[in-house]
Formats: sequence, C-alpha cells, structure tokens
Amino acid sequence: MVKTRSQATMADSGNAELLALLAEMKKSMEIEQEEMRIGQEEMKKRMEKGQDEMRVHVETQVEGIKKRGACQHIGSSRNPRWNLTDLTPIERALESLFGDSHLTQFYRTELKTRRQKPGESLQVLATDEERLMSLAYAECPLDIQESLAA
Repeated sequence: MVKTRSQATMADSGNAELLALLAEMKKSMEIEQEEMRIGQEEMKKRMEKGQDEMRVHVETQVEGIKKRGACQHIGSSRNPRWNLTDLTPIERALESLFGDSHLTQFYRTELKTRRQKPGESLQVLATDEERLMSLAYAECPLDIQESLAA
C-alpha cells in the first residue's frame, strides 16, 4: 500500500507523540523508583531504631527482674538451692510482673458496667462486650464462652 504524503506526516507525528509519551513514562518510573528507594531506606532506619528501642526495653525489663530477685540464681550451677528443672518460681515471678491476670477483675467490672454510648451502634457495643468477655473470662474454654453467649 502506498501512503500519501499527508498519511506519512500523520504517522510520523503519531510516532513522535508515542515516543514522547514513552519518554515521559520512563522519567516518571525513574522518579517513582527513586522515591521507593528513599522509602526503603527510611523504613530500614525505622526498623533499626525499633530494634534498638526493643533491645533497650528488654534490657531494662531484665534489669528490673534482677533487682526484684526473680532471676538471682538463673544459670548458677554452683547454687544447690536452684533447681533448673522446676521453673515454676520464675514463671510466677514473670507472670506477676508482666502478666495480665491481675486485670481480670478490672475487665469483669468493665463488662458489668458497659453501657451503650450515645450514637454508638449495637454492633460496636456487641463487639466491645465480646472483647471484654474474652478478657474477663480468659481462663474459660472458648467453646463454653460461645455456648454462654448464644
């Protein structure tokens, strides 16, 4: 097929537009890749900072336990009073320091006094009551909780 001069000119201008569009897309992708690289670097810095904060937190907690005497003899094979097969005292000490068993009564009171707030939907109220129920009666098996809720 033979093209006329006007058809050839239109095709060339169409190709030029496509090339310009491709160049613009390439530039846009390069900019987005640079933004992604910067974002990844920022995320890496945040993760490192979070790890440092977590390490400091754990070290602080361990130091607090040591001060309270819960870990006074851990790893001390020279102490005959320490029984490494019975970790119950350590478990109890850690539970009393970091556990939420002391919150059971608080959650039960919250559950008893929970009322629907103005403008609050019944669905939100029910969801919050289910959350409080699972916290207040955490020792109760899930199937029993569900049968009581039904």
